[in-house]
Amino acid sequence: MSSQADLLRQLSIDRSGNLTPRGSNRWPWIVGLLLVAGGTAAYFLKPDDRVPVRLVQATVKGGAPLSGSVLDASGYVVARRQATVSSKVTGKVIAINFEEGQKVAEGDILARLDPSNLDAQAALGNAQIEQARAQLAEIRVSLANAERDAARNRDLVGKKLIPQSAADLADTVVGQLKARLASAEQGVRVSQQQLGVTRRNIDDTVVRAPFAGVITIKNAQPGEMISPLSAGGAGTRTGLGTLVDMNSLEVEVDVNENFLNKVRAGQKARTKLNAYPDWEIPSELIAIIPTADRSKATVKVRVGFARAAGEPIDARILPDMGARVSFLADDTPAPQAVVARRVLAPSEAIHGDVVFVVSGDTVKRQPVKTGAVEGSEVTILEGLSGGESLAVGDFSKLADLGKVNVQGSNR
Repeated sequence: MSSQADLLRQLSIDRSGNLTPRGSNRWPWIVGLLLVAGGTAAYFLKPDDRVPVRLVQATVKGGAPLSGSVLDASGYVVARRQATVSSKVTGKVIAINFEEGQKVAEGDILARLDPSNLDAQAALGNAQIEQARAQLAEIRVSLANAERDAARNRDLVGKKLIPQSAADLADTVVGQLKARLASAEQGVRVSQQQLGVTRRNIDDTVVRAPFAGVITIKNAQPGEMISPLSAGGAGTRTGLGTLVDMNSLEVEVDVNENFLNKVRAGQKARTKLNAYPDWEIPSELIAIIPTADRSKATVKVRVGFARAAGEPIDARILPDMGARVSFLADDTPAPQAVVARRVLAPSEAIHGDVVFVVSGDTVKRQPVKTGAVEGSEVTILEGLSGGESLAVGDFSKLADLGKVNVQGSNR
């Protein structure tokens, strides 16, 4: 028995000793190395979430410094030729064919008034003319018959068959009918003249542009009453709108009477508009108005913009703009026309009313106000000063202060 128990003890597993196999202490180091390698690979292989863009530049063009002058004066741009467009007759507006800022040519139809009442008057005039002509025909028939009776009576008087009084009475009737005939003929002519007046009034319900220009004010709408008379009532307009001939624009300035000896008609000058302070416009003194303002001790002076014959005035010059005129000495060279300083940006960099300005690897969303288009560039009126780097790319992925990857750059 003891030998069997010893034999079983020899076959049993001894759990009291160290069961860790030799070399097992290497596993923690292996796992650590694998984690480091995985993290490094994930860092270098992770996708680049920066938005790829390329750069374009906002540029500055134009501008010129001002030189000296013998006298400076302030004033405003005015139009020498402008009109409040109205109708020649009173009526209800049924159509308006213009809006503010619209260019029109001489003779263009600007509005129409309701002609229904005048059409009825014209129809009545036609009927009156037909009636007058019928009466005229009746009188002619009566006159022809009276002339035959008078001739017979004169023949009978010569034969001593009737008294002289009968012949005289027949002659009187002829004279009366001739007078009625002349009156009827004149009545026909008067009716025709009245019809002509009515038809002219119908033509006047169509309001046309008296000259070529731009509509600056729209005063009336369809359905309103319009009248050339100011006594039309509170609900009646006296004008449809204001038409300005933009080629008649000039500057009116007030010159202190103490310095009036420094200016003269035909004198060269230059004009700066308050809206474009860097734009120097060649000008010329047209006339000095021969009257002084006692309250201000000034004299009004008209200054025109120098331009070639037939050349239109620059579209940037608008009525009622503030202006400053510098009058030049006789030996001062006439200023050359220069383009106002302006900031331009490539149109591809403009997304709606914003651009994205790049600084390093970050973009900033910048609202802008755009102006005229010059080729592939757009004038920036507000928002940029020039020299900025602008991003061009997928604008739907760009965000304010977002990261970008500038093409051709390591960042």
